[in-house]
Amino acid sequence: MIIPVKTNESLYEVHLGENILQEFCARNASVFQKADQIVVISDENVWNLHKDYFQHNFSFAYKIHLVPNGEACKTFESYFDVQTFLLQENCTRNSILFALGGGAVGDLTGFVASTFMRGIPFYQIPTTILAHDSAVGGKTAINHPNGKNMIGAFYQPKEVLYDFHFLQTLPEKEVRSGLAEVIKHAFISDVNWVNEFLHLTSIKDIQKEKLLEWLEKGIRVKAHIVELDEREQSYRKYLNFGHTYGHAIEASVGYGKITHGEAVMIGIIPALMLSEIYGDMEVSYARKIFKLAQKLGYHFQHVLNCSFEQLASFMLKDKKTAHGELHFALLKNIGEPFVQVISMEEVKKCDEKLRIWIEEGK
Repeated sequence: MIIPVKTNESLYEVHLGENILQEFCARNASVFQKADQIVVISDENVWNLHKDYFQHNFSFAYKIHLVPNGEACKTFESYFDVQTFLLQENCTRNSILFALGGGAVGDLTGFVASTFMRGIPFYQIPTTILAHDSAVGGKTAINHPNGKNMIGAFYQPKEVLYDFHFLQTLPEKEVRSGLAEVIKHAFISDVNWVNEFLHLTSIKDIQKEKLLEWLEKGIRVKAHIVELDEREQSYRKYLNFGHTYGHAIEASVGYGKITHGEAVMIGIIPALMLSEIYGDMEVSYARKIFKLAQKLGYHFQHVLNCSFEQLASFMLKDKKTAHGELHFALLKNIGEPFVQVISMEEVKKCDEKLRIWIEEGK
């Protein structure tokens, strides 16, 4: 299955399927043969799980560089280490990078590719559900202690290879994390799709075929929005649904101590509360989704470990904040996103209500 992604500056494809790494190599053989170096960036967990499959099916000479696992790789130190490795291995503008891993590895590799010798080609080979979102669209970045994804660039990959073979080893925690971004895509696009999630009783209930169907739909939603707005001037802001409060939770708790998807699911609840006020969402809908998220195993106690003052300081540093105003992606109805300026006082009221709900469920 092929999903094209068109932007003003590039056209590339997302290829989805099972055991398609060999096809990928055959399709791009002429390009890969011209490269003077091929470097695969991965982390230890992913490489230990998938190196046999990769080595057996990737038919070109390459060098491997391992970075710290998860969000820990998105630091200045990791970024510098990868650049140093490329220089030591005599990489040039004719070299190619591959990101083999989750969203963090993809973000780091893309940012390295965008800046090494002012830009070299890179390919995304995501290995998680979460990365169905981050691998598409060209956002690349590393984190700063004062905020997530603060240093980065818009830089599109040459291709995204979404080989479902890599998803077989995902622990339930990672499935849950990835599903949050899938649910986000449903909220901003399709009420019938959201209703499918309302019937879930457990993450374990999700059939493989259904998950793959949802992933394809999520990628199509992302690709369509990126085509409309590559650099987040308008429509792309809708993809931030759940992220303003969610990123603040992630930064306050500490990168790597909570999964990105779990933080997004937490952030979706205040966004729905505000959608009840500013949109036409039914009252108590946020409460319904909060209960669904709890049933699916999302952990909200992280909120209780953060003061609102902490969260507010991170929200004010968020890239979506302008002139001290918070720009929240909200829903008029499901499938009808819009952006609304929200005061910190309004967010605080949502935060207080969420804390009461969490305490009631303890």
